[in-house]
Amino acid sequence: MNLHDRAVATAVVVDRFRRRPFGWNGGTCIHLARAQMRAMGHRPPSIPRFQSAVGARRALAATGHEDIGSLLDTMLPRIVPAQMWVGDLAMVPSEDGLGALAVADGGGTLFMYHAGAEWLANVKDAMTDVVAAWRL
Repeated sequence: MNLHDRAVATAVVVDRFRRRPFGWNGGTCIHLARAQMRAMGHRPPSIPRFQSAVGARRALAATGHEDIGSLLDTMLPRIVPAQMWVGDLAMVPSEDGLGALAVADGGGTLFMYHAGAEWLANVKDAMTDVVAAWRL
């Protein structure tokens, strides 16, 4: 997929999630990441239903992983965060210790849910917080 197609696919996913407030029933970072993976041609597994952070942790533990990063390592190639292109996935630390996923715009901005915003936000200058990244 060329950069233009990646940007178009990313814009579609981000636009869809901008209209979806954070919610454990479909508006989480893992739902955003799965939608982005599908838009980029990947076939990730379905996400189990959960209604809380505790439920999300249990669902993740059922896969044999302690955090989202180790789960993504089984599906995607890890890259250095500075190598992210538009549409790649990034992980930043989260308060619950699971990790929070974001979609890169390729220019240093991340599209992500975070504690200070109910809706998907553009977070500029967040690259220093990125602890892992994956190529889609």
